[in-house]
Amino acid sequence: MFTVNDMPPQIDASLVDLLEQAETATIGHVLYEGFVDRRIAPLLPGRRIAGTAVTLRLPHADSTLLHYATKLVRPGDIVLIDRCGDDKYACWGGGLTLAMKLAGVKAGIIDGPATDLSEIKEFDLPMWSRGLSSITTRLLGIEGAMNTPISVGGQVVRPGDAILADEQGVLVMSPKIAREAAERAIAMQKNEALMHKRLRAGEKLPDISGATAIVEAKMTKSA
Repeated sequence: MFTVNDMPPQIDASLVDLLEQAETATIGHVLYEGFVDRRIAPLLPGRRIAGTAVTLRLPHADSTLLHYATKLVRPGDIVLIDRCGDDKYACWGGGLTLAMKLAGVKAGIIDGPATDLSEIKEFDLPMWSRGLSSITTRLLGIEGAMNTPISVGGQVVRPGDAILADEQGVLVMSPKIAREAAERAIAMQKNEALMHKRLRAGEKLPDISGATAIVEAKMTKSA
């Protein structure tokens, strides 16, 4: 049986633009939750992508619903796939990459392997996955679910969540907290640029960060 729920509202374009100015690693100084397993890694380096979560749960070796989803996805969506623990079958390959790219999908994120890396590179669709596999799924027509809560890399992902993905990893946030998190991260990034300037001018890192004051206040000397 297949469950296909309505497409979620897309997050505001201004929030997407804001998120794409923030690094996941900087938001890691702000938030403790929402980060997926670091073993779900980018196949195309140097990308930072934000967008609206569209979710799929694909059990077994059945990718029927993923093929069907290519007629429903919209420009600005990011497709996240729960493979229900399977790490053997690649559900996403070259043909699917092109179909998603033509539909305007910004990225795919799979809790499992992908395949056809050369075509993923050719069609230039950013992908995050648990590596690659030569063994692929089939159109078995068994079951699947679309736009329901799923689990990806240990994180619950709900349709319509805000997704930010870059070289450091993937972050899942409610749109309600995403704007504040991005704004705080961008401010921290600006401060970091100023710190780099001070380091180049000769100042020492612990003097800038405050580590010198902390250590010396509690430092004892051996006899």
